[in-house]
Amino acid sequence: MLTSLTSLGVGFLPTVCNAYALDPRLDCQSSPHDFIAPLLDEQSIDPKPMRIEANSVNAFRPTRGSNLTAFGFHVYSVFGYEQNDPIFKQGSGEPVKSSTYGVVVTGSATSVEASVRRAGSDAVVHEVIPFLLTAVFCNGH
Repeated sequence: MLTSLTSLGVGFLPTVCNAYALDPRLDCQSSPHDFIAPLLDEQSIDPKPMRIEANSVNAFRPTRGSNLTAFGFHVYSVFGYEQNDPIFKQGSGEPVKSSTYGVVVTGSATSVEASVRRAGSDAVVHEVIPFLLTAVFCNGH
């Protein structure tokens, strides 16, 4: 039995060890370009946005195996927009006035908010889907 438990634990070890925490990048002191560009360069996110909102906010899917986390939560998507930056595709409507960047994580807004504040971040926390998905984002830098 001990051997079985040990082998199961070893199977989970790479996932924990390879987690790539975005917490330091969500300090709201960066620009959207400075947040997104390294993730593209490291191939941690797909270079083609999975969604482009009418207001030009681009959402990028993490690449397979990138195992991105933010404040201890699994990252579902990474998003951002900065005017006149070629990284971001234009949407069909009026672009947002201020720059924005952040992540959508799997977790309740209450839990995510508590982790963000414990980490000392000023990021905004907004519930996307109750008890399931929560956005953590920074505006206007």
